[in-house]
Amino acid sequence: MSVLCVLLLAAGEGWEAPALADLEAHPGVVVLKRCVDVDDLLAAVTSGQADVAVLALDAPGLDPSVVAHLRRHAVRPVAVTGARSDDLDVREHAHRLGITAVVGAGELASLPAVVSSVEDVLDTRPRAASPLKAAPAGPSPRAGRVVVVWGPTGAPGRTTVATNLAAEVARRGTDAVLVDLDPYGGAVAQQLGILDEVSGLLSASRLAGADQLEDRFASTCRALGAHLAVVTGLPRADRWREVRPAHVEQLLEAARGLGEVVVDTGFSIEDDAGSDFGGRPARNTLTLAALEQADEVVVVGSADPVGLARLARALVELRDRVEGVPVRVAVNRMRGTIGWSEKDIAGMVEGFSLVAGLHFLPDDVSATDRALLTGHPVVEAGEGSLARSLGALTDAVFPATLGGPAGPGAGRRAGRPPFPRSGGRWRAGGRAGRRNV
Repeated sequence: MSVLCVLLLAAGEGWEAPALADLEAHPGVVVLKRCVDVDDLLAAVTSGQADVAVLALDAPGLDPSVVAHLRRHAVRPVAVTGARSDDLDVREHAHRLGITAVVGAGELASLPAVVSSVEDVLDTRPRAASPLKAAPAGPSPRAGRVVVVWGPTGAPGRTTVATNLAAEVARRGTDAVLVDLDPYGGAVAQQLGILDEVSGLLSASRLAGADQLEDRFASTCRALGAHLAVVTGLPRADRWREVRPAHVEQLLEAARGLGEVVVDTGFSIEDDAGSDFGGRPARNTLTLAALEQADEVVVVGSADPVGLARLARALVELRDRVEGVPVRVAVNRMRGTIGWSEKDIAGMVEGFSLVAGLHFLPDDVSATDRALLTGHPVVEAGEGSLARSLGALTDAVFPATLGGPAGPGAGRRAGRPPFPRSGGRWRAGGRAGRRNV
């Protein structure tokens, strides 16, 4: 006779003691551990010994990503609630979480039997479409591509490239979403002059945990002009713990529905050997989750000797992470005083990785300083060597969308200038703050 190992997370509910007694008295069921909170549950799941998790439906921190974590470790969830199991709100809540087996008020005596048979309920019940969402009429719009901007440590210019890629797409009249996913402290908001106390990333994470992100994604964005939406990053670097990989996946999927997506990420993609031990993901999983969703990756490196050495190692490190995904390299701060030509650098890059394209961005200090001081993208000016190079990079990354290089005013809607401003400030709020999309 096989034995089922059960984890119990009651979150202080009154049914814990009788449920524990019933489970322990049932032949073939062993209560492996009583978990004090969701983090304790996630840590216990990674041991690989549990078969079923009995969960309080309203346990703090219980969300779809937690249930997905259980399933990845082959642990089947059973929810217990103090309300009736056939209550509409209870069923809807359980459905959002991805839990099909629910034991309600007056049914506690059946818990051991449900635990013993939950595998059949989980694996054979078809996932019906939600009746709350009607199918859209007519053909669905083309989903945008996700372009992830990544690069090694040393501030090679990831954020500058990401913000200008998204800004140039928007400048030409195509909707774009810029997402700051840097777990070490993103700077997209600062570069674009967004002084907003609400983090778009944290808001999106909370909505994803409540399975409401698809419907309310626009509320997490800040509008810059007519075509650019920005999901701002973490207000403090230590808050990366509040964003799970499953939230990143939902966020980028929702962003695709609004337009082309450009993602600014962190520098590290190293695995943390102890990431699963504490239940919560490791810090670098935000960047890794973005790379998993990427349709194309732009790797940014700096042209100095240290930067090129880091770029070479980064290309080797990235190779196994994004197998089959086009990788494009942007060598930033290119200048004549470094002692080698573009041909020399191209030979070095090709020796470490096969890339879809190699681009050189000149070291235009005055243009970048002016952009940082004003909170405007470099490409807004449309002039200067760096702006032209960023425009060429945008052409290469989004050829199907933009359909070729942009001249002055290319792709703009009639009567609507790019990034509308008033009196030198962003019309959407400038450094005084931005409005919601």
